[in-house]
Amino acid sequence: MLSSLSRSLVLCQTQRLSTEAVKALLCGGQTVLTSVAGGRRYYAAEAKPKKASPIASDGFNGRVAEDSEFKPEPGRYHLYVALGCPWAHRTLIMRKLKGLEDAVSLNVVDWVLTPEGWKFNAEKPDCTQDTINGKEGMADIYRMVEPDYKGAFTVPVLWDKKGSTIVSNSSKDIMHMLNSSFNAFCASPEQRDLDYYPEHLRDEIDELTGDIQPDLSQGVYKATRAVTQATYDRAIKKVFATMDMADNILSEKRYLTGDQLTTIDIGLYTTLIRFDKVYNALFWCNKKRVTDYKYLWPYLRELYQMPALRETTNFHHITHFYYESPKFNKNGLVAVGPDIDFDEPHGRGQ
Repeated sequence: MLSSLSRSLVLCQTQRLSTEAVKALLCGGQTVLTSVAGGRRYYAAEAKPKKASPIASDGFNGRVAEDSEFKPEPGRYHLYVALGCPWAHRTLIMRKLKGLEDAVSLNVVDWVLTPEGWKFNAEKPDCTQDTINGKEGMADIYRMVEPDYKGAFTVPVLWDKKGSTIVSNSSKDIMHMLNSSFNAFCASPEQRDLDYYPEHLRDEIDELTGDIQPDLSQGVYKATRAVTQATYDRAIKKVFATMDMADNILSEKRYLTGDQLTTIDIGLYTTLIRFDKVYNALFWCNKKRVTDYKYLWPYLRELYQMPALRETTNFHHITHFYYESPKFNKNGLVAVGPDIDFDEPHGRGQ
């Protein structure tokens, strides 16, 4: 009987539950139907229609495109970032590389991640107030769109000024949109023609991302959050295995996918530039430093010396974000070092 229903049904199987219990189990289903087969009673409830929401299970996932409600327009979109956050940093780099500073406006939160989330504080160096919505912090911005939002109030956020809503809070998706959706508004024809996620390299980029993102970029956080030796050991093993893998790739290639800088290099950069400054000591990722690697170290110097990457790298925000945020360092003391010369000639590509 149930299999013949054309409506979307949620099924459960039981022998003892009352009808009321079944209703509760089925999350408020509107109609309970029964069928008996093989001595067991089956229940089904028609799922309640849900109010449309801009939020996917993993956050906001809108996209800027001609066939979307979010049309590409200069001045319509706004980027909220933290300069210390590696994921927000990626989007800031892409905005700079593509020459979109005039097309996509920007606000920068205070470097301290408070227990209540990111706050705005124009009194601190290179931080701003919220010039678009006049809010105190990122939590307020999320709740403007979804008052009952239960997720983390993360950055980056791409904001739609016209619709007063969040387009996306996925750093990867925002990077891809900045890479291609705003080409008509790039500062120069040369920047318009640059493609950091080219079609012919996407499979390779995605495969490398699948290795680097969970085991290195997120792996350093897994290491510092470990509460058992075994958990720490597993995380730290993957961190350095991934760095070893990248070093091996770079022994034969200028960038991770060949001769072209791509989004995977940008993603790796925002982790590596923080590694010796923060993760090595504060996160207990101290088996090696980036400066100990034969190929990763000159690769990192080359990337840092690119104007778009240098100009979006704020070491004060990076170190103070991690060392002053109670989530990572309860005493709030900021380490004085190490001193690292990222301007040392890299000697690559010669």
